[in-house]
Amino acid sequence: MTRAGRTRRVVIVGAGLAGTATAIRILRFAREPLQVVLLERRAEYRGAGVAYHRAGNHWHHVFNIQAGRMSMFREDVDDFVLWANHEADRTGWPAEWRDTEFTESGPAPRRIYPDYLASRLAEAAREASTGVTLTEAGGEVVDLDVVGDHVHVVIDGLDGFPAPGNAGGSGRTVLEADHVVLATGLERKRPAFAARVMDHPALVRHPYSEAGIARILDVRRDAVVAIVGTLLSAYDSAALLLRRGHTGTIHMISRSGLTLRTYPPDHRHQVLRLPPPRLHRDAYEGLDEFVRCLTEEWERACAAVAREYPDVPPEVITERVAKSWEPYMPRILRRVPSADLRALLDGYGSLLAVLRVGAVAYTTEVVDAAMAAGGQIIITTGRIVDIGETEAGGLVLSVAGRLSTRTVEADLVISNFGRESDYERVESALWASLLRKGLALPHGRTGRGVEVDERGVLLGRDGVPSGPISVVGGPREGDEIVRYGRTGAFAFNLAAIKNHSVQVAATVLHRLESCYDERAGDDAVTLTGATDREGGEAAGRAVMLDVRRMATRRRADRQALEGHLEQSIQRIREITTRNGGTPATTPALRFAVNAAATVKMTDLSVTPRDLRSLLGLAEPAEPAT
Repeated sequence: MTRAGRTRRVVIVGAGLAGTATAIRILRFAREPLQVVLLERRAEYRGAGVAYHRAGNHWHHVFNIQAGRMSMFREDVDDFVLWANHEADRTGWPAEWRDTEFTESGPAPRRIYPDYLASRLAEAAREASTGVTLTEAGGEVVDLDVVGDHVHVVIDGLDGFPAPGNAGGSGRTVLEADHVVLATGLERKRPAFAARVMDHPALVRHPYSEAGIARILDVRRDAVVAIVGTLLSAYDSAALLLRRGHTGTIHMISRSGLTLRTYPPDHRHQVLRLPPPRLHRDAYEGLDEFVRCLTEEWERACAAVAREYPDVPPEVITERVAKSWEPYMPRILRRVPSADLRALLDGYGSLLAVLRVGAVAYTTEVVDAAMAAGGQIIITTGRIVDIGETEAGGLVLSVAGRLSTRTVEADLVISNFGRESDYERVESALWASLLRKGLALPHGRTGRGVEVDERGVLLGRDGVPSGPISVVGGPREGDEIVRYGRTGAFAFNLAAIKNHSVQVAATVLHRLESCYDERAGDDAVTLTGATDREGGEAAGRAVMLDVRRMATRRRADRQALEGHLEQSIQRIREITTRNGGTPATTPALRFAVNAAATVKMTDLSVTPRDLRSLLGLAEPAEPAT
């Protein structure tokens, strides 16, 4: 479909995991001519983001979860492992990984993930429908202006795209888009405690960077190292030091003092059906009482799982309970005032993450061994209030505990400072502009991320959609918490991004493609929910055909499914007419069927493997040739 003499255009801001996943879904789902422009301001983050890019991830940095959970397609759970074993180019891999046969429950290095995403993106572009194209370009998006039903995207340093003009002679390029997807990733925090030493050579500010990795590997082996944090990023740095033979003391410091759980060797994701927590009172009686009641119910639920599900390893009981509670949490959290909810998330964020997510033994075993009594790693619980320089050229950290403040001197301090979840504080020029103009709002209930609607559309003043702008990934953290109960790290991780990519891709195409009519969607949804047996079977068949179309990698296979789908939709119209009803238009029915298929593909109540079976996709995908 064209607009003003050009193919419709979707601009995706950010080419990390979230942006790449969404581009792949749009390329797969699109039926009509469409240009997908995938913009990334940092070349090394393309197809990777900060979490996976090669320069910032040593070969010892592995996924915290098992390789079998790293497919970017929930409906194709084995895809990553199949790619790693049969498609990956292992030229240049170290011996440790070169001959590895990756398994569902085993580890895999994070730095190979960009190759996986790049291969799937290239395939999606190659197998896209006629007229559907991908353009990968560089440049930083610094502003958006909504003009009617499209968006002007203002870009600094646009590279790899024929520039249509600039903004008022500023040197900034303005690109017109029919829809924009914001996939800007996680924002960095700049804590006040490190303000005096931000540029000190003994401070590693960005351990997930080429310079950061080099500095860690270059430190004297007997040096005293302080790591800010005690969870995954801290484990990565500590394990890297230990695996290269570090002998000096390593201090790991955090406010919680919590450390990672280790997944059992044969761990597989599982969803249990547990009853909702009972809070015993209808009225909210304050944060302390709320925490007390919830803790009581938590302990009861964990005991019930240990008793009723003896096959569940003790190490993952908390993960099972946390997952089972997610459907109940939105209703429970509604009773908590916003100020108390923010305090709850601030005070218990690390605990929620540890209860919900563990790490594989490859990462934890070497670190945990060094934490043993009298070991090389010392855990310090407390809040870092200041970092200053010592006379010897090292750094000294002031750590406030419950009863006193102590100091820790170190030759090297490692800290990525965590993520900034408050979007009124982020350093991004783009988000600052969107907030200033009222096109975006900080998430009101949680103070985390920004406000979006149920489809991921960005909301502005008065809760009204800001225009054709959607959001995927990290900026949706607050919405994930209150809408889906996905607290802890699961509010913005790979699992959430998989669903965002499907949901947003479908939303974009519902709006842009002539084959859909979402304005008549309510009538069509009623029809697809027909209670008579014949109508219901026809509607169900159409939905499952659309699921298969959306999940299919090859263009020829999708085209064959599209033909069967159109026949099925016409069958629904025939049944409706024969029964005396007023048939919806084909575009309206097509929208309703696709909306239902999208819901099925993003079902959070089952594991990805169970989802594949429920969708009729149980046969494993064949390796690409």
